[in-house]
This record gives sequence, C-alpha cells and structure tokens, in this order.
Amino acid sequence: MSDFFAHETAVIDEGCQIGTGTKIWHFSHLMTGCVLGEKCNIGQNVVISPKVVLGKNVKVQNNVSIYEGVTCDDDVFLGPSMVFTNVINPRSAINRKNEYLKTHVGKGASIGANATIVCGHNIGEFAFIGAGAVVTKEVPDYALVVGNPARQMGWMSEFGQRLQFDAENIAVCEESGEKYKLENNKVFKI
Repeated sequence: MSDFFAHETAVIDEGCQIGTGTKIWHFSHLMTGCVLGEKCNIGQNVVISPKVVLGKNVKVQNNVSIYEGVTCDDDVFLGPSMVFTNVINPRSAINRKNEYLKTHVGKGASIGANATIVCGHNIGEFAFIGAGAVVTKEVPDYALVVGNPARQMGWMSEFGQRLQFDAENIAVCEESGEKYKLENNKVFKI
C-alpha cells in the first residue's frame, strides 16, 4: 500500500520519489527520476520530467508541464496551463539536451495561469507572477510582476497581499499584520 494517492489514469514511471500525502490526478505522467515532496497536489494532465524536484506542499494546477532543469521549493503554486521552458533556442532537428538551462522557483512563490517562465531565470521566494506574464529575467523575493515581457509592479506579502510602503519604507500586510521593510530595492519581513 502506497502512502500517496494516484488516480488510475496517472502514469508513474519506475524510479520516481513521491512524498507521503501527495495526490496525483487524472492523466498525469511522472517520469523516471523526478522527486515530489510531501503533500503535493498534481492536477490533471500534468507532466513532470526526469530530474525535476518539487518541495513539500507544491500545488500544480491542470495542464502544466515541468521540464528537466526546474526545481521548486516548498509551498510553490503553479497556476493552470503555465509554462516552463528548458532550452533558449529550440529546433526540432537539433538535439540540445546538453544545453538545458536551470530554473529555480523559491519558497512560497505563485505563478499565475498561462504565465511563461523562460528558462534560466529564477523566481524569488514569495514572488507573485501575474496570469499571462512572460518572465524573461530574474524575479526578486516578494516581487509582483505582470505583462509581456514581465515587469515589476510592486511587492507582495507572504499571504499574497499587495504591500504599500510608507515614508519609512515599512509596509503591513492587510491580512496577516506582518511587517515588511524595503531596503536597497529588496524586501525583508521584520
């Protein structure tokens, strides 16, 4: 008896590591060598390629493909139909498997529906990528980015609330009451 749930239509190749309490839904495919932490939720029609590593409590919504070179820390949210790439200049007739670029998604980050993360650009902790954004550069911790190409529009709290900084560069999350400091274009929880 396994300590995770997999729908009968899910395909799980030998050699996958799947944490306790993880759920894998309809028509999803986990490929040899991927690692999923505890209590992940893998939606319908998801593909997780070899060597992908997901931390604990990662939520992957429907129709997401996570390609080799991607790692996600704990508590990451990957919205419906969002896209990772792993080759910067793909061509069908040219094999570039030795050129895969790595992308790391930091703890607590959220990536909105239909967003595209161009490979080789890391997403910071608790960053918030808006729906449909196309990320073409590094995203700092707590940053809110939207658009094509994605541009930073502000800062978000760990609870996903927009932060408004006062004259002393202090902001309070409306939902949690937690305080944040903006210093040298970086946000820290205080």
